[in-house]
Amino acid sequence: MLDGSSAVTGKSTSGIMIFQNREEAGRRLAERLAHYHDYPGGIILALPRGGVVVGYQLSLALHLPLDVLIVRKIGAPDNPEYALGAIDEAGSVYWNPTADTVYHISPTDLSRLLHGQQEEITRRQALYRQHRSFPVLTNRTVILVDDGIATGSTFFASIQSIRGHAPQRLVAAIPVGPADTIREVRTLVDELVVLATPDPFWAVGNHYADFAQVTDREVVEYLHLAEEALREHARSSSH
Repeated sequence: MLDGSSAVTGKSTSGIMIFQNREEAGRRLAERLAHYHDYPGGIILALPRGGVVVGYQLSLALHLPLDVLIVRKIGAPDNPEYALGAIDEAGSVYWNPTADTVYHISPTDLSRLLHGQQEEITRRQALYRQHRSFPVLTNRTVILVDDGIATGSTFFASIQSIRGHAPQRLVAAIPVGPADTIREVRTLVDELVVLATPDPFWAVGNHYADFAQVTDREVVEYLHLAEEALREHARSSSH
């Protein structure tokens, strides 16, 4: 399926779709992405923290390198869960087009919000990458993955960030999300694989039996394990 078409499966008529955990979601996505197995120049970029668990399963199944794309949601001052937008590692900001009709943020508050998220990005870069540089994405096939999307602000910012690196192909891999957000994602990527678009959609965590918080330590461990598995696969393939 390299023609830019979308794969939308598993829509629930009851509005409830349950994955046992992020590992299961990752394995099911990997089945839909089997055509990228050992794909030359392919790379998986996962959004931490939860997306890294899903991305790890893709990395194991497809034998592609796994890295993180650190993008932080800019939450409203009195409602952090409401996304005004998101900021990426390069400092580029994606603004939620509907946010201005709901919130009017003073320049001082906005500067404070941006500064706080930039500091968290810097912290995560040092911890997750441990002096490794950001991967080269130019002319590569990039599979962008998270454990699900709601408003999509962070995912849209991630797409915008990756496009700035001129990849050859951008694939979105999403376990679950609302239909309207998914439709918008489809217009921005070369290929979309999504497992469920339940209606009504309440929150990503509602569609997982186990949606435990992923720690920084676990993110680092998953990245290390993915690197080791890829190295072992290369050794096996050379014999």
